Amino acid sequence: NKRPTMSQTCKTVRDNSHGSIHLQNIKNVDRPEKAFTTERAKKTGKANACSGRIYVTVPSDHFGPILAGNDPDRNQGVLVGESWEDRQECRQWGAHFPHVAGIGGQSSYGAQSVALSGGYKDDEDHGEWFLYTGSGGRDLTGNKRTNKDQAFDQQFTKSNAALRISCKMGYPVRVVRSHKEKRSAYAPAEKSVRYDGVYRIEKCWRKVGIQGKRVCRYLFVRVDNEPAPWTSDEHGDCPRPLPSIPELKKATDMFVRTESPSWDFDESDGRWKWMKSPPASRKAIAALDPAARKAMKGGGNKRDKFLKEFGCQICRKVMSSPVTTPCAHNFCKECLTGKFAGITQVRQRSRGGRTLRAQKNVMKCPCCPNDISDFLQNPQVSNVFSSSSIAYV
Repeated sequence: NKRPTMSQTCKTVRDNSHGSIHLQNIKNVDRPEKAFTTERAKKTGKANACSGRIYVTVPSDHFGPILAGNDPDRNQGVLVGESWEDRQECRQWGAHFPHVAGIGGQSSYGAQSVALSGGYKDDEDHGEWFLYTGSGGRDLTGNKRTNKDQAFDQQFTKSNAALRISCKMGYPVRVVRSHKEKRSAYAPAEKSVRYDGVYRIEKCWRKVGIQGKRVCRYLFVRVDNEPAPWTSDEHGDCPRPLPSIPELKKATDMFVRTESPSWDFDESDGRWKWMKSPPASRKAIAALDPAARKAMKGGGNKRDKFLKEFGCQICRKVMSSPVTTPCAHNFCKECLTGKFAGITQVRQRSRGGRTLRAQKNVMKCPCCPNDISDFLQNPQVSNVFSSSSIAYV
């Protein structure tokens, strides 16, 4: 795809009275589906290029396989074994949304997908199961953005916390393998990124990695209804015993799921499926074209907009006896005072039988770090919100 020229995106209008030329923008109806990619971006695998059109109708926090109902163009869904030229095209089909990061997920919600691309030396790929290393621990400041040396220990935070939530809840995690994973016999041989189905995280822990720093580790086991791309099987996975992992003898911070998984094998149905309701999406569905996606961002019905302005930040309902904190956050008076019920403004202290000077209790606003302890002594109902406004909903 070539970058549109000025003649394609603008038309020239000559002002005869002043002899000047103005450029008037017009809509480029022949805009390519893929975003323009610079030569520099092409050399680096288009990792920093925009993805352009999204072909599937799933939000970026969608868990599990992408089914035919989410594929309006082909009506087949994203099938196991499908491959793309690079991560940009992989994102366009929703298999793994992040352009660069190996983990797609949210720390308080769960991880939806991971990419195996040879990023960490500790990774072990056995096809139907693999040991995955978490993210972080590298010094990427300044011009060290490609540094692969571990500088400090990894923690179960951010993307690593997202993987642990998926482990705890038993969510299915989409897995893509890149040709860049040179140590794996299961990675695609040709230059491509391939979708290999959904896996489930059975355990997670920390260990001292090859480079001497602690890394987060995850045991992924394949749980897909379609056969793996490297097998000749006609059927998908069956429940299998967990492999023996020698490194668990020296593992720390071990986490093993104790409750029944959300995605599991139904013996009566003979297939893997959601045994519990999948988590509701917290993001808008990816529109099929950038213009529609932009329109969706500005959408929302009147009720949602009204609640955003007049809703309590604690109960998420229209405020009753509204109060506004000094930091400009709005709550129901009952909700705000109830949140700090039983907490006194000062805390008595003593040590070794001696009474120390009382210390003030810091009461942080539920929406920000500001101390509102003085305000809570006598919160006044705000007159800004009229009864006619509150009666809207």
